[in-house]
Amino acid sequence: MEQKKDAFLSGVRDGAPIAAGYLAVAFSLGIVAKKAGLDPVQGFLSSMLNHASAGEYAEFTVIMANAPYIEMAVVILITNIRYLLMSCALSQKFEPGTSMFHRFLVGFGITDEIFGISIARQGILNPYYNYGAMAVALPGWSMGTAFGIVAGNILPTSVVSALSVALYGMFVAIIIPASKKNKIIGGVVAVSFLASWAVSRISLFDRLSDSMKISILTVVIASLAAVFFPVKEEEEENTNEGD
Repeated sequence: MEQKKDAFLSGVRDGAPIAAGYLAVAFSLGIVAKKAGLDPVQGFLSSMLNHASAGEYAEFTVIMANAPYIEMAVVILITNIRYLLMSCALSQKFEPGTSMFHRFLVGFGITDEIFGISIARQGILNPYYNYGAMAVALPGWSMGTAFGIVAGNILPTSVVSALSVALYGMFVAIIIPASKKNKIIGGVVAVSFLASWAVSRISLFDRLSDSMKISILTVVIASLAAVFFPVKEEEEENTNEGD
């Protein structure tokens, strides 16, 4: 296994482009954080502790709704639960004797992009590679959020409202390619839109906050999709080979 210093520097090198991308994406997230009432320091800490766009957006939605802490915890858990699976998968690439401390620390710093570059490395994975990537990528994400809040405090209201739409554009950019590639995913996305609209119109759900509605729909729709359209092992293997 490569030395700690070499692994760390390799992580910094591979994480630098991710940091640049995060800086731009998190800027629009900062606009939403500003609307939720966070200042730049709070936004920076929020992104440093919860480095996921969907998770943070859910967090800010809960804050704007003045919902209780328990609801925030449930919403963020459901939104970010995929990182638990990523961490378990990544831990299989470590040497058997790797301590739990390293495993937990690497798991804390998992993002979609860091997981991607880590799982793609050949052979045994050195935790210091992840530390190098985290050292540049996570501050980039956090600073982007802080800069977005600062801009939200300076720019005119009309411009802030326009920039706040950028985050929705990012989510659309995530689901459209996947929906075009896989009809089942496209169908699930369409059902999600329709179900979300239907729930917003049914008085039975009026007492639930928007974030709780999203959480319930996420669990129900994802569970039904997993039951009726399970991914076969052969398909998973072919997907991994294609990557």
